[in-house]
Formats: sequence, structure tokens, C-alpha cells
Amino acid sequence: MATFSNPAGVAAPIGMYSHCAQVKANADIFYFAGQVGSKPDGSYGETIEQQSDYAYANVIALLKANGMTANDIVKLNVFVTDRGYRDAANVARKKHLGEARPASTFVVCAGLAQPNLMIELDVVASKG
Repeated sequence: MATFSNPAGVAAPIGMYSHCAQVKANADIFYFAGQVGSKPDGSYGETIEQQSDYAYANVIALLKANGMTANDIVKLNVFVTDRGYRDAANVARKKHLGEARPASTFVVCAGLAQPNLMIELDVVASKG
């Protein structure tokens, strides 16, 4: 189990995250491969809204398969290929992660592994 904090002396978070995440000793740490906007059948969403929803749903499926929930995410890195995708990504994040506030980074990048990809999520979670 991780604990999250926003220490004094640093501006309050401007979004759905915490500045610090601490993983206690003897916890299992999971590093998930980057999750993109694909459905279980391997097809991809055609819009950023669809891809964001599918990417976060994939993260939740991985967490569930390992006996965890969104509250077990310690670190979340979000990569998008257009600055204008932030709102859609945040809608999906709130839908799937609820009130979870892991340490997070949001990056706008030139591209991802395939040209049709608009978002990729890099997740570290802890259990126990």
C-alpha cells in the first residue's frame, strides 16, 4: 500500500495527482507495459476520447487481474501526441481512476510507437 502527500513548501497540485507517493517496505511493485487505446480484440479507437477510455480501461483490467484497484497506482505517466488531447485524457482518467491521486506526469510528445496511437499510459502500482 502506498501513501500520498503534498508537502508544504510546494505549490498545491494543479490536477488529479499527488506530489509524492511512498511505497512501504515489503510491498509488491508492479511495472505495467505502456497501455494504449486498444480494445481487448486488438482494434484501436479512432478518436482521442475512445483511445483514452480504452487505455485507462486496460490499466484497470491489469490492476484487477493482480488484485488491485486504481488506489494502488503509485506513478502514472501520460503521453499524448497533441496538447489538445488533455481534456479528453482527463475525462477518461476521472472515469476510471475516480479519486485516486498517484504521482503523475503529463507529456506531449511527437509520436508513439505506431502512427495511429494518440495516448499511452505508463503505470507503476504497489500491493501489500
